[in-house]
Amino acid sequence: MFRAFWNSACKGGVVNSSFSQYNYQRGMHTRNKKALELIAKGFSALKEVDRVIDYCELNDKRLIPLLRTAKQHFELALEADNTNTHARYWLSKLHFKYHVPGANKAVGAALLVEAAEMGDPDALYEMGCRLRVENDYVQSDQQAFYFIEKAVDQLHPAALYLLGAVYLTGDCVNKDVSSAIWCFHRASEKGHAGAAIAYGSLLLRVVVVVDVIVILIVILQNDYVQSDQQAFYFIEKAVDQLHPAALYLLGAVYLTGDCVNKDVSSAIWCFHRASEKGHAGAAIAYGSLLLRG
Repeated sequence: MFRAFWNSACKGGVVNSSFSQYNYQRGMHTRNKKALELIAKGFSALKEVDRVIDYCELNDKRLIPLLRTAKQHFELALEADNTNTHARYWLSKLHFKYHVPGANKAVGAALLVEAAEMGDPDALYEMGCRLRVENDYVQSDQQAFYFIEKAVDQLHPAALYLLGAVYLTGDCVNKDVSSAIWCFHRASEKGHAGAAIAYGSLLLRVVVVVDVIVILIVILQNDYVQSDQQAFYFIEKAVDQLHPAALYLLGAVYLTGDCVNKDVSSAIWCFHRASEKGHAGAAIAYGSLLLRG
């Protein structure tokens, strides 16, 4: 029964097509593996160049063998698998950045464009950065933004950080702090140090502003508050219960001398107590005053 089924399958071409598809996939896997091995060797040579390049001239002859090795391996990787975007990207970087024998910026640009069009996130980010040029005759901001967004879709950390900066400053897009915070957050999750600092700073600013606004709203909504002195009275009442935001605001009042005599010692005390309650802005203010002496 099995033999009859096998014979009918062979006659129908089912087995032959299945085997041909299997062989094609196997061949593709072999080419990908070979290309990745070659890229790894080329990248290793390039890392060695980056390690010593700060201690010698850019066109130092001692770097030539390493650069030639990297270039040959990336080119062999493309020969093994012409669809590999990483090989294209790193080969383009060789032509752009390094004094490799036979370097050609036009070739580098073509390889970079190809890698970006094929969806490589590093190439997309590089394209976006290179298109953001300050030239009155070149209107490329929107094109740069397009490539940066494509890299962001693949959660490229540097692209996320750059897009966050664009949203934060409102450069070529409408200013959007919420989107900037999201970008910095995702980039920080990917290990981007600058994004982590920006994300923390924005969160800190939002927390401090919200705390102060809450207190001011309470004061302004009180019909019995007719003056700064009365407002100060209500803030002090909140301070008596060691409310961290009230302590922070009172410290700011003492520090600036707004509606009271300026008193740095009282400001330090308020910031200190608020920082003990976990208020981040007060902790920074307290540390700054202590550092100032």
